[in-house]
Amino acid sequence: MMAHFVLVHGLSQGAWCWYKVRCLLETAGYKVTCLDLKSAGIDRSDPDEVSSFEDYNHPLINFFSNLPENEKVILVGHSAGGVSVTYATYKFTEKIQVAVYVAAPMLKQGFSTEQDIKDGTPDLSEYGDVNEYGYGFGPDQPPTTVMVKSEFQREILYHMSPLEDSTLASMLTRPGPRTAGAAKFIGDEADKVPRVYIKTLHDRVLKREQQEHMITRWPPSQVFSVESDHSPFFSAPFVFTGLLAKIASSIEM
Repeated sequence: MMAHFVLVHGLSQGAWCWYKVRCLLETAGYKVTCLDLKSAGIDRSDPDEVSSFEDYNHPLINFFSNLPENEKVILVGHSAGGVSVTYATYKFTEKIQVAVYVAAPMLKQGFSTEQDIKDGTPDLSEYGDVNEYGYGFGPDQPPTTVMVKSEFQREILYHMSPLEDSTLASMLTRPGPRTAGAAKFIGDEADKVPRVYIKTLHDRVLKREQQEHMITRWPPSQVFSVESDHSPFFSAPFVFTGLLAKIASSIEM
């Protein structure tokens, strides 16, 4: 039986960002599931009302809760989706063959320490005031949502991607709930799931040195690199998909 890939998007994106990779994987015979986390993609939940990290990840929890007992998946997380992947490895250890982090925070305890925050949080200050915040509970309360302003998205997220893909993304990107990053984990269950990291070598969001530091702190079983911006599913879909297939083949062997 061919591997089953489950693809988890980053903050403000949705299942739509995987359209090229899904097509390539399915053409090669793999089973592919692309999830919209709560308030993302075509999920019409109000991001201002996503109350917790667990609430944000409810679609992922629901997927694993309904997965047949004898079935395992390759779980892939891009960008902030890496935190969701780690979350799943704690809750559904026996249902994940391998966890794949793509330009993503790979933090065993989540954002539990200052070093976790330094390694896993994008520093976009060199580009100026790039974040657009939403204040669902009023301007005198902390922001409830965040997204990169439309005029900065191509420069920061998609500078090596085809223009048509970054244009599509600008039309589909939605504010993401701030609770999506509020994750802390306790225990060693995540060590029971093999991990693979795919570095994006020209990333302007999660810098290369941040990625390498996380790899050093919590070494995965394999590390691959791709010549891409922060979004290899757009800028290097064939190479990126080839790496996913290679990971699947190593499991099947």
